[in-house]
Amino acid sequence: MKKRHNKNIKPLRYIIIGLIILAVFCFYQYSRYQFNIETPVEPGNTSNISFVINKGENLSNIAKNLIEKDLILDLDTFKWYSKLGGFDRKVVAGRFILNKNLTIPEIVEIITNTNKSQIILTIPEGSTIIDIDKKLTDLEIITAGDFIKAVNAFDDYDKYFFLNKETINQLPHQLEGYLFPDTYYINPLNFYSENLIQLMLNNFEQKIGEDLKKEQTRSINDIITMASIVEKEVRTKKDIPIVAGILWKRLDNNWLLGADATLLYLKEDRTIDYQDLKEDSKYNTRTKGGLPPGPISNPGLESLKATLYPQDSQYWFYLTTLDTGEVIYAKSNEDHNYNKAKYLN
Repeated sequence: MKKRHNKNIKPLRYIIIGLIILAVFCFYQYSRYQFNIETPVEPGNTSNISFVINKGENLSNIAKNLIEKDLILDLDTFKWYSKLGGFDRKVVAGRFILNKNLTIPEIVEIITNTNKSQIILTIPEGSTIIDIDKKLTDLEIITAGDFIKAVNAFDDYDKYFFLNKETINQLPHQLEGYLFPDTYYINPLNFYSENLIQLMLNNFEQKIGEDLKKEQTRSINDIITMASIVEKEVRTKKDIPIVAGILWKRLDNNWLLGADATLLYLKEDRTIDYQDLKEDSKYNTRTKGGLPPGPISNPGLESLKATLYPQDSQYWFYLTTLDTGEVIYAKSNEDHNYNKAKYLN
């Protein structure tokens, strides 16, 4: 009887030991979980860190990015906390200002709060002022036309060496060409078109200002106008400086620029036909010599640099194929006509 009794106690002992181990493990995990939740990465460090959440980004990727930015101690703890509280379904896309003094609950509170989110506004190279106004309108940040009005009411010319008030005031849209295309972060609840204009002008000066100051032979208006044409005429990186060189060469030799992009600038439907090509317009570089009165878009850095530092070539003509977008060059009008027949028909 005594022997059988020992056999029954032995399994019970293992169960108790197992439960104790499980309890210790659970306590450890809970303590670790609580520690990671309640402890900032670097207490007292409130230096701002920009953190972007893209639309549709999943929780795992957000957690990974927070780890990479050194904003949380543990990836899994952040995910568990977010899922248990249902916060994973409330995360807002945009840019947030975080710091290493924040705990996980504080970070989650910020990234689920629409009032703390800054909208990511991306202005592509070659956008016009009308395009920017439409983008802001589509984002429901402004009423249609508000940005255009703010641009045309701009009068802070003394702050920017590259702006010539007399020249710019004669253009259909003031500041066209000088609003640097880039990604901007804006607060929709405290948005003013005037502030965005200032940001874009400051960005323009930072990115290309020093290069413009070195230019001695051409006016800034001519440079930006040419860069805006180059931006619209060709997009492939290797071709941009070559096309810039061709257009400057045409201009310097009193040739017509013949750039259809200039004629498209004032057309709402952005298409041209045979009648348009004969139009008596200052922006028709097929019939009018020289440059148009001002820029036809807001060029990006590649086009600005290429216009300032063009690449010499033996070519006088170019076209872009309809199917692949390849740029085809020619030395003579005869060769150019052959290329048009081959690639554009």
